[in-house]
Amino acid sequence: MPKKSPKKPVRKSKFSATTADKHDLYQRSVQDPETEVFFINRFFRRLRKRAPLSLREDFCGTALLCSHWVKSLKGRSALGIDIDPKVLAWGVKHNIDALGADAARVKLLQQDVRAASPGKHDVVCAFNFSYWIFKTRPAMVAYFKTVKKGLGKEGAFMLDAYGGWESHEPMLEPRAIKGGFTYVWDQDKFNPITHEIMNYIHFEFTDGTKLEKAFTYDWRYWSIPELTELLTEAGYADVRVYWDSSTDDDVDDYKPTTRAQNQPGWLAYIVAVP
Repeated sequence: MPKKSPKKPVRKSKFSATTADKHDLYQRSVQDPETEVFFINRFFRRLRKRAPLSLREDFCGTALLCSHWVKSLKGRSALGIDIDPKVLAWGVKHNIDALGADAARVKLLQQDVRAASPGKHDVVCAFNFSYWIFKTRPAMVAYFKTVKKGLGKEGAFMLDAYGGWESHEPMLEPRAIKGGFTYVWDQDKFNPITHEIMNYIHFEFTDGTKLEKAFTYDWRYWSIPELTELLTEAGYADVRVYWDSSTDDDVDDYKPTTRAQNQPGWLAYIVAVP
């Protein structure tokens, strides 16, 4: 039997329900802008044989991805669109202002993502499934058509989707986050007739406090065949699904494919070009 290691003093976490900022917690536990920039850059280069420079991030929230995008390469610009003025203001204070002179290369708009926006972009992205807020086929097609108008001739629209048989089950999925708190993904309801879903994010802290329903997601669950068909209906010339083919849980290796083995849970990307 191995010897017991001496007990280490337990460090008190700085996080508590009374003091924590939910947007900070979200960025720490959900977002991975470095990986997203890598994905966008890698697959745009494969499609267009050049580096993408202009990005439009729909449902940008705190614009964390926008800030990392302009930092990733000199000459890059970003447009972030979100309907919530409070979350945009938070993003300016905590993410955009910190860019210094590079902040001039980021523009944020408070509006519906289906409204017209200025410019033509190399890439428009809608990550973290936020576009699932559109629950009907006409609403989703209208959104996809708006995106198409905002793409350059060699542009690409990039989305993510999730699924697997566990995605339809009510369940709590906790995950410990570095820094001393727990992120809890709550799949609360799933309607098999309409595919309407209600999900929440909760946060739990080492002092025993909780921040329940910090974020609420009233969505329709969209399958990949539905999304690819709606993108084609919206006028995209080519739609590809990128599936993680890695056998290592700690390494992603997304490749375009038309066949995959179902899993309890999976994450995929969709890339559509005009």
